[in-house]
Amino acid sequence: MNTYLIKGATLVNEGQQFIADVLVKNGLIEKIGQSLSAPEAQEINADRLYLLPGMIDDQVHFREPGLTHKADIFTESMAAVAGGITSFMEMPNTVPNTLTQDLLADKYQIAAETSLANYSFYMGASNDNIEEVLKTDPKNVCGIKVFMGSSTGNMLVDNEKTLENIFSKAPILVATHCEDEATIRENLAIFKAKYGEDLRIEMHPLIRSAEACYKSSSLAVELAKRYQTRLHILHISTAKEIALFDNTIALKDKKITAEACVHHLWFNDQDYPTKGNFIKWNPAVKTAADQAGILAGVLADNIDVIATDHAPHTLAEKQQSYAQAPSGGPLVQHALPALLEMHLQGKISLEKIVEKTAHNLAICFDIEKRGFIREGYWADLVLVNLNDPFKVTPVNIFYKCGWSPFDGETFQASITHTFVSGNLAYQNGKFVTSELGKRLSFTR
Repeated sequence: MNTYLIKGATLVNEGQQFIADVLVKNGLIEKIGQSLSAPEAQEINADRLYLLPGMIDDQVHFREPGLTHKADIFTESMAAVAGGITSFMEMPNTVPNTLTQDLLADKYQIAAETSLANYSFYMGASNDNIEEVLKTDPKNVCGIKVFMGSSTGNMLVDNEKTLENIFSKAPILVATHCEDEATIRENLAIFKAKYGEDLRIEMHPLIRSAEACYKSSSLAVELAKRYQTRLHILHISTAKEIALFDNTIALKDKKITAEACVHHLWFNDQDYPTKGNFIKWNPAVKTAADQAGILAGVLADNIDVIATDHAPHTLAEKQQSYAQAPSGGPLVQHALPALLEMHLQGKISLEKIVEKTAHNLAICFDIEKRGFIREGYWADLVLVNLNDPFKVTPVNIFYKCGWSPFDGETFQASITHTFVSGNLAYQNGKFVTSELGKRLSFTR
């Protein structure tokens, strides 16, 4: 492994900013200090650059196996590393769905051979695989994913007895997608009765309504409180849901935590006329009031982490009619630049970005030796230049699908270097693919 000496960076870590040198050796942060020297090290001049702990993304869909025409673990981990994401946790709605321990092991094997970023994979739950779910090892699997709303394949868990079984017996964090399916079906029937097949993207947040989200989220919280489950609710999309989450206790003591996604912080329903299906997500992007409420929840610590829900589809799939186009979009390459743009707009501090994208993920999931710039921790590090604008175009997009919901957007900040487990994986548009990421481990 190479040795690196990062000189004169402004570190953003644990609520502080300070200028220091960082020595990276054997994959780890060996020393943080002033005027460090290491003759054997490759020196990186980080004057006027900011050094952040790498973003840990707790919700991605990298589409492998079974959907690799849209994306695969190699291509999307490459895009993630270019975007300053050093670790990801991937979802089980691939083909086949990850509903057995053997299928889960298969995904870990693919990542071990191809992923440029560090990785973990969720075990999937269905209405009939509780025995497999209960075999999940808390020390080397990030969590169990429960779709309490629409999903692909056999992954919608809508049986009340099954939900009680999972919540009462899960040996590990349970992450939920919360949208009430019955409410969505009723709304869809109403809109179809009125408009027939002439449904439009602007109707998406009305069909997949705020009430559908709140009804499901509040049920998940109620179940978690009843059974003392370690619950993590994904992609909060409404202002109303914020009140479900406590901000009066330390994160390490929370049994119920919540996630916001970059697209719900950046877009609102006024963007549908210009962005169309390219911002069609489940849960839907909703009103400007919801957008503001989610940011307020992040800043007030009702919401604990920020992630992407990266879920690519091909351009052809997205260019279909509203009813036919699938939900989801690619985000890992542009999530951190978008958050840095929000910082430059005065909406969120660098310290809070680092807290919500790195520190809190490590605490929330009990990740071993990652998420902080600390001596003895893995060197998952990102250097950013806050004054190096770039415009998102198909030419500089690394996603396999080749498009971005941010296409045409100019971001003021650029990722210059990304270190993954001590390896310089990305530098100014170029990748080092000879070294791969590592499997995340958990101190549970």
